[in-house]
Amino acid sequence: MPYRALLRTAGVGFFLLGFLARLPYASSALSTLVLLQASTHSYAFAGLASAGQSLATGAGGPVVGLLADRHGHRRVGVLAALANIAAWAALLAASHGGRAGMLGAAVLVGLTQPQVGPLVRVHWAHLVRDRGDLLPVALSYEAAADELCFVVGPAVVGVLAALSPLAPAATTLLLLATTALPFALRLAGGDTPGARAAGRPLPRRPLAALFLAMAAMGAVFGGVQTTVTVYADTLGEPGAAGLLYAEFGVGSALAGAACAWLPRGFSLRARYVCFAGALCAGMVTLFAGVRVLPLPVVVPVASVTVAPYMITLYALTERLAPPERAAVAMTVLCAGGPLGTAAGQALAGSLAEGQGTEGGLLVALWAATGAFLLAAGVGVPRRR
Repeated sequence: MPYRALLRTAGVGFFLLGFLARLPYASSALSTLVLLQASTHSYAFAGLASAGQSLATGAGGPVVGLLADRHGHRRVGVLAALANIAAWAALLAASHGGRAGMLGAAVLVGLTQPQVGPLVRVHWAHLVRDRGDLLPVALSYEAAADELCFVVGPAVVGVLAALSPLAPAATTLLLLATTALPFALRLAGGDTPGARAAGRPLPRRPLAALFLAMAAMGAVFGGVQTTVTVYADTLGEPGAAGLLYAEFGVGSALAGAACAWLPRGFSLRARYVCFAGALCAGMVTLFAGVRVLPLPVVVPVASVTVAPYMITLYALTERLAPPERAAVAMTVLCAGGPLGTAAGQALAGSLAEGQGTEGGLLVALWAATGAFLLAAGVGVPRRR
């Protein structure tokens, strides 16, 4: 069993701590939205601050990755966790003051966001260096864990928000202190060669292509999130949106976990084009299927095409980046996700005003088609 070997390599505690440590990332934007809406009674301002935080997360990630490669993953991971704890404390304090302070603190939370997902993928590359067959298994697990976090995180925020609008933010701060900080101390790369070998350049064009591929994936997420929200509103049950998006995340997580059993002869080149095509086909199915079937029936079919595509992007990035620049390469890739999601949500929201669910799904379809054309046209990025 591939996952049994992975468990023996890292230990049970590593998996549990790693899962909990990434929950703040999955719940930050929604926690901020709940907190600031309660403080200002303005959804428009709370949405603006939440979007600003997401964009700051995308911009700050590569900076954290660059510092991690130069000064050590463990050291920078710990400092990022401490900085984010301070930023959340500032946001909680600012929620009792003016809007300028709230917006500034929300952006600071995004800029200091601990890059648990990218850094743990680099950690796996260190950990299974002598077992190359385990790295695809580790990346499959990480993709499944990410998807589950984006199901569990918003659900926890919803439960806590019913108790108090302060509770999600306070719990996020507590999780950072009790999980993200201890997890950073377990990262490999306490003394990296990055500072000595910083002159080795990243392959910029291939990395830019992968960034665009991940941004397209983010736009798919943005389109689907908007669609399920509109669909739930048309039913008169806005709370159903979370359940529908959870259905999308669980299906993707299961497909991601299954990727550990892909045959070794199935090359990265073939996977990239194949899974990009599958993602496009999944969004075509979703767009066409809602015309004849209820959205909850079609979502699981489309969801299984997501994680395999993302896992391939992570594997390609790990392969093309010089080892001493792996963290910055992975954070650049991951920055495409929130940026693409923000763009996808904005465009889907605009189209949904006039076209309903079809408008949101049209954005997801366009983005998935772009991802396939990029994979087919650019091919597999190679290390220079």
